[in-house]
Amino acid sequence: MTQQWNDLLFAHWPVQVADIAGHLPQGLAVDTFDGYAWLGVVPFWMDGIRFRGLPPIPGTSRFPELNLRTYVRERNSNLAGVYFYSLDAANPLAVSVARAFFKLPYYWARMGVRHQEGGIRYSSKRLLVKEPARFEAKYRSLGREAARGDLEHFLTERYCLYTSDARGLLYRGNIHHLPWPLEEAEAEIGLNELPDAFGLRLPEREPILHYSRTLKVYVWPLEQVSAMAKHTAAQVLPAAETL
Repeated sequence: MTQQWNDLLFAHWPVQVADIAGHLPQGLAVDTFDGYAWLGVVPFWMDGIRFRGLPPIPGTSRFPELNLRTYVRERNSNLAGVYFYSLDAANPLAVSVARAFFKLPYYWARMGVRHQEGGIRYSSKRLLVKEPARFEAKYRSLGREAARGDLEHFLTERYCLYTSDARGLLYRGNIHHLPWPLEEAEAEIGLNELPDAFGLRLPEREPILHYSRTLKVYVWPLEQVSAMAKHTAAQVLPAAETL
């Protein structure tokens, strides 16, 4: 499947490893940088969505998405990837398809993306849940290429995702894209209830911010990794070079 991701903000916070490890399926380990786990909130909007060999699915070609994510390694292979706590999307059909075929924790949300004053005003409110998780932010690029150090590489250059199903089976989905064209960014995050929905607390510090204008992404079907995964505490493995 191909997708194009647009006007993307990476907002990252360092958090204690123990806070993340207890939320991972067995078979995954916390990936660390400078001794910390990292929690990311990533708002963007996508278009150009289509499955290989098929025409675009009507009504699913363009919509906003908002991710809460962390970084992990598969315990046996030590392969680095992304683990999503939640993915909010404004299209209910896309949410249903992603839950069914990619086993990802998608939620339907009322979302808005407006281009104004040289930046993006972004809002999201999760629907059909007891406690709607809301997010509101204004962000923009500063028009300068961001540094390409070890931390930026760790946070953004990830080429697979991990997820598990209701039976506790662990899956990996491979992803391909060019290196992220990162720019320096500024943001005002007025409301962020995504971590609270999972009992996670962000530190009292400003996030590390990056912006990316657009990037095409290729997503492959899931492959089962292990038949033994359960939602229990995970082993912590030492960090290694990301892809």
